[in-house]
Amino acid sequence: MKKCILAAAAMISYLPMKAQTAELSASVKQEFIKAWDTYKRYAWGHDVLLPLTKQYTDWYEEPLRVSPVDAYSTMKVMGLQKQAREIEKYVTDSCRFDTDVYVKTFDMNKRVLGGLLAMYSYTHNPKVLEQTKDLGDRLLQAFKSPTGIPYYWVNLKTGKARGEKVNTAEAAAYTLEMGILSYYTKDPKYYQAARKATLAVYGRRSAINLVGNVINNETGEWLETVSFIGAGGDVFYEYLLKTWLLFKDPEIKNIWEQTITAVHRYDAEENDTTLWYRKTDMYSGEMKNSAVTLYDAFFPALLCIDDDAERAAKLQSTWNGVWRKYGLEPMIYDYRKQLPASPSYELNAEIIESAWYLYDYTKDTTYLQMGKQYYNDIMKYCKTPNAFSSVADVRTKKQQNGLPTYFFAETMKYLYLLFTPEAGLNTAEYVFNTEAHPFRIADFKAAEIGRRLGIN
Repeated sequence: MKKCILAAAAMISYLPMKAQTAELSASVKQEFIKAWDTYKRYAWGHDVLLPLTKQYTDWYEEPLRVSPVDAYSTMKVMGLQKQAREIEKYVTDSCRFDTDVYVKTFDMNKRVLGGLLAMYSYTHNPKVLEQTKDLGDRLLQAFKSPTGIPYYWVNLKTGKARGEKVNTAEAAAYTLEMGILSYYTKDPKYYQAARKATLAVYGRRSAINLVGNVINNETGEWLETVSFIGAGGDVFYEYLLKTWLLFKDPEIKNIWEQTITAVHRYDAEENDTTLWYRKTDMYSGEMKNSAVTLYDAFFPALLCIDDDAERAAKLQSTWNGVWRKYGLEPMIYDYRKQLPASPSYELNAEIIESAWYLYDYTKDTTYLQMGKQYYNDIMKYCKTPNAFSSVADVRTKKQQNGLPTYFFAETMKYLYLLFTPEAGLNTAEYVFNTEAHPFRIADFKAAEIGRRLGIN
């Protein structure tokens, strides 16, 4: 099996660049279909495929069909209409959210609500919108805290919420999905609740315009006062810029500009060859530690759409060095010690996402070559006879039994887009939510946004 994969990669490497990308595009699509067929065979109706044991697992006491909803928009991007129609029918005929389980507000918002919104954007099926609105109404119950910052957990049936301790992304990264839902339903309550949460977090920033990383949503007190762009904070920053790009909310733009200026000033650590974004104290700007997460590798993509290609390129080169060192990325890496602090690689897409953004933005084939390396290494170390699996340790490459839902939503989509320019999606005309569900900017009419979202 491994010999066949390596032989195929070697054959592709001798082709001219245009032919290489065509071959890689076809390969990514084929591998997506294989992995999806494996999910259908062993895990259909459940949240996550366990590829090594050909079993499944669910996030909660009952399945919430996370993988099908997450995979849908990638199928549309790849032109897999039959598979996409099957999921659409499944959602309209079989999915119900009136279930007595506590779910993570943040995860359900970005994965399931975001996926359903993308489905509606493609189909304009009123039954899909009905399901989407129903989920949005259930998630909205989580925002009924004294500060407006949502609770960590919400019960989809009863509306009861709990979990006062939330990280910054869990507290204030909802404006994109909730804003899109407000636009489609013509009801501003969703965007206004999400916006209130964002303003509540930003309103508690330090004097140097940095936010911390864990907050109490009932008291508004910072429980952990470390500023960083990685896992736990990443989507907060991402959604400030993307919300502005999609909805042109001037207050959100002002928050983004002040926040990113402070991040570059206090969190960045740069020398001649590398650029890192460290953890710093939100009040003093002093460095706390040099452990970064592979989620940080999304930041070059964000810098691209902020017209900051030079800084984006240097940061991407820095993260590419980590990938090349191990053949994959460790979950947590201490860049001063130059050692993994947590060595797993769970098929994350962030560095691939940034390679696509940089290639689309600059047309520099350096990023195609990076993407080719990433794909070949995933094929080499993560491929199983049936699908793909996470790796427990990037140093040993030992696989662990799990195929995250975002592999369908993000990893394969960004690889496909990188190798398939003719797919029609680009970084100027589309905004992607953090789960890589795409939304065309032109579909949101400027004359309607203010009224539907309640933006003055």
